[in-house]
Amino acid sequence: MLEYPRWKYVLVVLVLLLAALFALPNVFGEDPALQVARKDHNPVGADAPQEVEGYLRSRGVHFERSYIDNGRLMVRFGDVPDQLAARDAVNDHFADTYITALSFAPRTPEFLRLLGLRPMPLGLDLRGGLYLLYQVDVNAAVAQALDGYVQDARKALAAANIPFKDVTTLAAGSGSPDALRVLLAPGASVADARSALGTALQGLTVTTDTVAGAPVIQAAMTSAQIREREDYAIQQNITTLRNRVNELGVSEPIVQRQGLDRINVQLPGVQNSAEVKDILGRVATLEFRLEDMQDSPYEAMQLGRAPLGTKLYTHTRLGRPILLKREVIATGDELTNATTGQSPEGPAVNVKLDARAGEAMLRTTRANLNKRMAVVLIEKHQESSEVNGKKVSREVTDEDVINDATIRGVFANSFQITGLQAGEARELALLLRSGSLAAPVYPIEERAVGPSLGRDNIDKGVTALLVGMGGVFVFMAIYYHAFGLVADLVLLANVVLLTALLSMMRASLSLPGIAGIILTVGIAVDANVLIYERIREELRKGVSPQAAIRAGFEKAFSAIADSNITALIAGVVLWVLGTGPIRGFAVVLTLGIATSMFTALMGSRALLTLMYGGRRKLARLSIG
Repeated sequence: MLEYPRWKYVLVVLVLLLAALFALPNVFGEDPALQVARKDHNPVGADAPQEVEGYLRSRGVHFERSYIDNGRLMVRFGDVPDQLAARDAVNDHFADTYITALSFAPRTPEFLRLLGLRPMPLGLDLRGGLYLLYQVDVNAAVAQALDGYVQDARKALAAANIPFKDVTTLAAGSGSPDALRVLLAPGASVADARSALGTALQGLTVTTDTVAGAPVIQAAMTSAQIREREDYAIQQNITTLRNRVNELGVSEPIVQRQGLDRINVQLPGVQNSAEVKDILGRVATLEFRLEDMQDSPYEAMQLGRAPLGTKLYTHTRLGRPILLKREVIATGDELTNATTGQSPEGPAVNVKLDARAGEAMLRTTRANLNKRMAVVLIEKHQESSEVNGKKVSREVTDEDVINDATIRGVFANSFQITGLQAGEARELALLLRSGSLAAPVYPIEERAVGPSLGRDNIDKGVTALLVGMGGVFVFMAIYYHAFGLVADLVLLANVVLLTALLSMMRASLSLPGIAGIILTVGIAVDANVLIYERIREELRKGVSPQAAIRAGFEKAFSAIADSNITALIAGVVLWVLGTGPIRGFAVVLTLGIATSMFTALMGSRALLTLMYGGRRKLARLSIG
């Protein structure tokens, strides 16, 4: 008799049942939807559905239903015109409370949604989405590099006890800042100053001059350094933008360089998300500075100038002026992690610094116990105005103190930022965790890619899949008879299992992914053909039918494993190194190889053993 372990039957049945359950949400399709979120980034309240639904009814806007999903209100509609009308209505009436985004909501039944089961996401080429093109301010990147040199120069001169008046950046050439000037005190030694600045200004072109009788040292960046800094800023911005869209939960985003100083971002399934655009374009970082405990901030505000070595800020939460020292202890660029948490004062952001910044924080807190330290949030954005009838854009930098506290103990690279609302803490942690932009980015193009072309692509892809599978099914049934029907059932189970894995992993399905599914069907058929031909060969040798089935699976295993392992290696390499559509194809191919191995070797054998294994007298097999 042909036997098969009972636990393998149980495993096959259990896997197929779970696969059917996870693949089921893909059957129901999706509706146009409106995503409604709070402007302060807190979760919407339990009364939000009734509030929004009531207003939509009063405006005569038809909708299917609404529900809260991950802290946001989702309202489903029967067609796009109702979706657009609802967006306009909500934006008009709830402009101060909510932000909206056009999206799609799956028609998954409530019980499946409560179980956390969702359909696989579709890529931009199938579903439509948001296309954004950003311009990187590379001049600002050079200016930031010079600011770093300015800080290093100040520290080097102070450490060497060389008197100086100021260290500033200056514009050269086309107006972009690419040099700094060190104004020494009268009588200071230029040679000693150059020696002290040797490490701080390493790589810069250093010259000396005299201005109003005082010695001056100028240091300019070379053209190679400027190009290197610009390229670094663009690559760092790409990494940061990719981190941010990943943190926001947008599946399979495409973030890539376009031209010399532009970055394009493609967000599948996002049609008009104000929240996403706000988070992506924000240039935010932190600075930790000591508070000036001697001078009066109110007097500085009245005089319009801060004492030497300090800078005047406004405390955002308290609305009062505050004086901080110019020396920066640590910056947001030196953060290694930032997460939200709780403190006795309320919501907080748990911050971890790198080793260098941790040492600086340790020295500062050790030397300044019972003094105050503040956290400055720095954000840059672009404002447009009309000058002489022409539209002029300018960069605006907002620097606000979000927290100040007394240093009660010595700490280094791990501490908390408090004094924030829950939404503010969550947003700040996201911005810091994903990294700060190395240079400001400005949106220069934005368009919603409609799903009409995607619908056509889906229809053609599904048609190709059905036609291909139908042809394979007919061929296998004719050529292998009953064994061919078993292969057809195995192929169908393989597609269900692959769909379930893509849904579980939230892997985005793109047009190349559909091609990967079709290729997977071919790979799965190949495994069955190898097994069946081996069984035929054993039968021709005069082996009994049940022994032939056993030998067919055992002797075909090595050939199946060899062919699939080589394809698996190529798929894994494409998955790891590829991006965009190439990676989408690789994901489906790699998962498809795993599912085809399981269904061909375990599923097919379980079914054939169930059909033929219990027969004591078996004369022949229906294998053609």
